Formats: sequence, C-alpha cells, structure tokens
Amino acid sequence: MFAGAGGLSEGLREAGFTSLYANEISPRYARTFAANHPRTLVDSRDIRQVDAGQVRERLGLRPGALDLIAGGPPCQGFSINAPKRSTEDSRNHLFREYLRFVSEFQPRAVLIENVPGMVSFEGGDTLDAILESLRQLGYDADVRILYAPHYGVPQMRWRTIILGSREGIRPADFFPEPLRQAPVRVNFTSQFGGRNLVALPRSLELPSHVTVKDAIHDLPALRNGELGAPEKPYRFAASNAYQCLMREGSSMVTCHEAARLSSVNLERLAHIPPGGNWTDIPEALLPKGMRAARRSDHTKRYGRVHPDGLASTILTKCDPHWGAYFHYEQDRAFTVREAARLQSFPDTYQFLGSRVEQYEQVGNAVPPLLGAAIGRCMAQALKGTASTHKRRAA
Repeated sequence: MFAGAGGLSEGLREAGFTSLYANEISPRYARTFAANHPRTLVDSRDIRQVDAGQVRERLGLRPGALDLIAGGPPCQGFSINAPKRSTEDSRNHLFREYLRFVSEFQPRAVLIENVPGMVSFEGGDTLDAILESLRQLGYDADVRILYAPHYGVPQMRWRTIILGSREGIRPADFFPEPLRQAPVRVNFTSQFGGRNLVALPRSLELPSHVTVKDAIHDLPALRNGELGAPEKPYRFAASNAYQCLMREGSSMVTCHEAARLSSVNLERLAHIPPGGNWTDIPEALLPKGMRAARRSDHTKRYGRVHPDGLASTILTKCDPHWGAYFHYEQDRAFTVREAARLQSFPDTYQFLGSRVEQYEQVGNAVPPLLGAAIGRCMAQALKGTASTHKRRAA
C-alpha cells in the first residue's frame, strides 16, 4: 500500500518476500515500481476507490493466506516539518484504507512505516488510533523509531515503524537489532507511552557506519552540468562490501547526470570545504534571507558532505539550499544515482520519468537496506510459527 517507487518492496524482496500487489496513486511512481517489480500487479487507482475483496480474489488468496501487508500512508500530514499539522488534513486518515485491506486479507503480519513526527502528531492520538485499530483486528503491534545508518544506509534518516502479528508473535521479535554504530542526533519527540522508541546499538563492538565515500566513490566523475552517455562505465573497481552489494548484476551506471548549478552557487561552492556549510560562504555571496541567520542555524544548508561522514537525509530534490547535497570532491550536486546509492537502491534499479521526477522518487522512498533488515527479522519470526513455501506480501 502507498508503494511509491518501491524502496520498501525492494528491501522486502531482498529479504525473501514476493510482492504480489502494489497500490500507488502516482502514475510516474507506479511505472517505476512496475519496471523494477515486473511480476507484481501494480494498481495506480486511488486506494479509496479500490475494492479490497476484488483484489484478494484476483490474487487467488483466501483470508489469512497472505504473509504480510506493508506500506506507508503519505507522511506529509504527519511530518514535524509540515506547515500545518492538523487532523483536517485528509492524508492523515489514509491509514484507515490500509487497515481496510488488513481486515479483508487478514495477513499473518503487518508493517506500517512513517516519519518520526507521527509519534507526536496530535499528542500521540494518531499513533494510539493506529495501534488500537490493529488490536481490534486481532494484531498485537508495537512501534519503534529506527535509524537507517544502523542498518548500513549511509544517510541520516529516521523512520517510525509499526509491526504486528495475529499469530502470537511478540512484536519485539519483529524489530531488527542495530547492525552498526553511527553518530546519532535525535531532533524529534521519541517518547510514547512513557518509553523511548529509539532503538540504539547494544554493543560497542559493532562495525562503524557506511560512509558517503564508501557509497559513491566508484561512480563516474562528472563536471557541473555534464550529462554524458545514458550508460557510463564505473570509475573504479568496487573497493568495499557496500559497492559490491550495490553493483550486483550491474555492468554500467544509469541515472547519473549532473544538474547544472547556477554561477552564484558555483561561487559559493568554491568556499565550502568537505564537511562545511553556508557559514563558510562570504556574506556577500549568501542569499539575502540567510545573511542575518545565526551561525548555529541551518547547519546543513549549502553543505558539502564529508567523505567519511553520513549524507543528509535525501529529500525530493538535491537542492543545496535545503541540505548538504554538494559532492565532497567534485564541484556539483549529487546525481540521481548518487542519491539512490545513498538511499541504498541497487544500481540495477531504474527510475523512470524526468530527472526532477527521478529525484522525487528516490527522496520519498524507504531505504531498501532498512526494509531488508526489517523483512529478514519478520521472516525469521514468521518461520517459527508456521511453515510456508514462499513468503508473500502485498
């Protein structure tokens, strides 16, 4: 449900699930999903107009036969960064459409993902409503806030994850333990029901986070505005496990074209060292609205990522005015493929549409490696309760 371009589905695929059905209202997102998941029935109708019973019958499933329903209702209405956080926003109630499918299919397990701001929205009432609705449908569910770098994603990204089952599995058994150490800064409400929802590593012996350089250094070098051939050879041989994983099955690089920065942004960039930001830019070159800003504010704006650090949260466009999207050694912004690498999409994953639409699809996705970590943990727990020849998800 609310499948987007397929980041969560890609992660679940990597964990062994087979995606049978996907609903995504945006035709351009749906086309990308279908191109990368050709055996999935992809439906771009408004979910409010879809008969869940007809979908179940078309898939040939009886109630209770499906292993998992996964999805994320649109997050804008829940986001702590949204200009208006109100229950009047109809997007905040689309999770009820998800629950309608749960009621019809009665899957063994459920997965709901959203932004951290969902925890504090309406004082926690929305999250309470979701958990209570799942309980009424027979699901024992719980919630955590997971940090993507803990699961090998080289990007500072948090997701609220709700997992539940109707088969007597403890919700805690569905949540993956952090696999890596990573620098953490919590800038949102993480308390719910008197407990902290942020999952942190229990061991100091875990390996360190995957760095930006680890993730993208093998991709072809580009000048500002350079497009080049649609398919490009890799710059270097894969030099680490992350590059090997991203390149599996791929011989050439696609979706790797440099957007053209304006002359003033190139001037600004000349003053920014790796790890630096807008505070390194001479005042005369700053946008007028930022000249009076405190130097402790907007620390990611006009940022040039540090090669040994984590990337900023990848948004729907790599606009340097909104984050650290300047390459650490090349004087340009990230390409779609670099943004996809930082989201942990494999290089075989194709993004369709204009470059603007491709950036949107990447930025709105769940990092596949985060989805895979959750999927593997859920699959293991489900295996312990019943034998299935093939795990199936919608």
